[in-house]
Amino acid sequence: MEIRLIKTETDYNQALKRLETIFSAEIGTAESDEADVLGLLIDEFEKKHYPIEAPDPIEAIKIRMEEMHLKQIDLVNEIGGKGRVSEILNRKRKLTLKMIRKLTARLNLSPELLISDYQLTR
Repeated sequence: MEIRLIKTETDYNQALKRLETIFSAEIGTAESDEADVLGLLIDEFEKKHYPIEAPDPIEAIKIRMEEMHLKQIDLVNEIGGKGRVSEILNRKRKLTLKMIRKLTARLNLSPELLISDYQLTR
């Protein structure tokens, strides 16, 4: 097992190929331990070189609605009437703190994800 830091794209690609080869190694073996370490190194390289931005608050709501098979009408209790839900999801109206509290509970989203400087009103 030769483990080294991933510093370049070439190192990254080689690590991915090696991980693919040993991914299903039996737990407790040297190859399994190597896969665990490679996974950590690959993850760190990807975080640094291929960061994934969190979705904006409205996009996060839409994604969760899709995951939960919800329609706009399903959020009336959290946001207000059907028109208000539409305005929020079409970015014509901003989220209020009260809406954020209700949405985080209903959609199981973190408040931090829904709170942003440009999105929040009183």
